[in-house]
Amino acid sequence: ATNSPPLIPLPSWLTIPNLPPNLGTIATIIYSLFYIMMEPVAGGLLTPLLFAWTAYGKHITSTCGSTANYVAVVLHIGSWISQFIGHGVFEGRKPALFDNLVQALLLAPFFVWMEILFYFGYRPELKNRLDKATEIEVAKFNKSKSQANGAAANGKAKS
Repeated sequence: ATNSPPLIPLPSWLTIPNLPPNLGTIATIIYSLFYIMMEPVAGGLLTPLLFAWTAYGKHITSTCGSTANYVAVVLHIGSWISQFIGHGVFEGRKPALFDNLVQALLLAPFFVWMEILFYFGYRPELKNRLDKATEIEVAKFNKSKSQANGAAANGKAKS
């Protein structure tokens, strides 16, 4: 989206270098507002990073041209392949992408950010609540998985 032209013409005094009002910047604004609404402090801490990454992306695509696009596509595809392998090998589950696209594209990056903040001691009471809720959900998943595996014995479904 950083390659898209500005969607709104702005006077030069109102423009920010490498942050034209294009699809990339607008997506960053939407992501930032959503994250701030979900968790104000964590979203507020992430917002400057999102804008910095967006500006850097625009700078790279402006200076390196199509080479930056090719590298970005290769990295993007490689990351998705790594995610599928990681989920299949280490978790034995399909990625959230198959269950809910919004969750995969909008919430997963914020989940990673929250894990980073939790590592540094951010809101330990929230981390404890989430850990307990996660344990319950994992137990439910494992129970349903074992029941599904137990439903088929010797390659034949039980009736």
